[in-house]
Amino acid sequence: MRARFSFAQRRLAAHVSAASGAYSAHVNTGFVGIIGLGPWGRNHARVLAARGWLRSGFDLDAETLQALPESLRAASLAALLDDAALRAVVVATPARTHFAVAQEALLAGKDVLVEKPLTLDEEEGEELVRLARRRQRVLMAGHITLYHPAYQRLRALQRAGELGRIRYIYSNRLNLGTVRAEEDILWSFAPHDIAAFLDLTGHWPEKVGAHGGSFLREGRSDVTVTHLEFPEGVRGHIFVSWLHPTKEHRLVVVGERRMAVFSDDRNGGRLTLFDAGADAGVALNLAARDCGEVIPVEAAEPLEIELAHFVDCVRTRREPVTGARHGLEVLRVLETARRSMLAGGTALECQRIGVLGT
Repeated sequence: MRARFSFAQRRLAAHVSAASGAYSAHVNTGFVGIIGLGPWGRNHARVLAARGWLRSGFDLDAETLQALPESLRAASLAALLDDAALRAVVVATPARTHFAVAQEALLAGKDVLVEKPLTLDEEEGEELVRLARRRQRVLMAGHITLYHPAYQRLRALQRAGELGRIRYIYSNRLNLGTVRAEEDILWSFAPHDIAAFLDLTGHWPEKVGAHGGSFLREGRSDVTVTHLEFPEGVRGHIFVSWLHPTKEHRLVVVGERRMAVFSDDRNGGRLTLFDAGADAGVALNLAARDCGEVIPVEAAEPLEIELAHFVDCVRTRREPVTGARHGLEVLRVLETARRSMLAGGTALECQRIGVLGT
């Protein structure tokens, strides 16, 4: 009986076939494998194939795996990892499997990019970091927001002093679904924004407090608001929900001189600057509400930038921007927020990660 593929699976097959041409064992010079061919894994496969980096892929679901050309399908995870020509893998499996799959890949001597969250348990994250160090392997977290051209432009402007000292930063990451079975909204949506907050402020949060609401399933938050207290009075909050009728990914940075709004929409993202800041000695420029300056940004796919950075780190042995320690720091903030919700929203001290042994 002929397998029936979804539109997304047919599109992946078309993209990979077109990118790879007549892929065969004789012409495949790729060195990166993809583990997990769900919706986001298929995007990884598309980009890897287009750049000539894809060597093979594996998914436990046999029908999903057939979306790849036969020459790129691994018979099993073990078979994929046993390939001596395979230098690195992308782990895009369900979050509950990240630790086990990434651990197996590191033990097989492969460099690893793990989709967010790195793991669903901080201790498992620490174990992966130590293992990567012992094996001298690259371990990278897939916090794609930091690779978005509009975000990178925002970061460059902030580093150049265009915004002045950051006083307040907040983000909304809202959508209707997809509801995850093994993780709540905090662990599913918030890692990107936590990563951005840590990167932009350059500081570690002193306290983290969070509130959440469970409406679809008991014990799994569908909506959360997380508050972060940074040194020097800097404050931030992250609002995430998969119970929102419209999609909104927005990051707002309020500096002493200017404000910036990064909106990640279907049109590729937009960065807007406003000539108003949070300087107590200067009156607010209310006219700035209607005259934001749209900043031009590079028209490039964030996933391609992220994967190009991973490949560069594999080749040069550099530490990724969103490397092992960065991924662990995001887990520490997530875990503190989780404990805060269990404590009724009480702001808790967020212990900084110390020196990690091997």
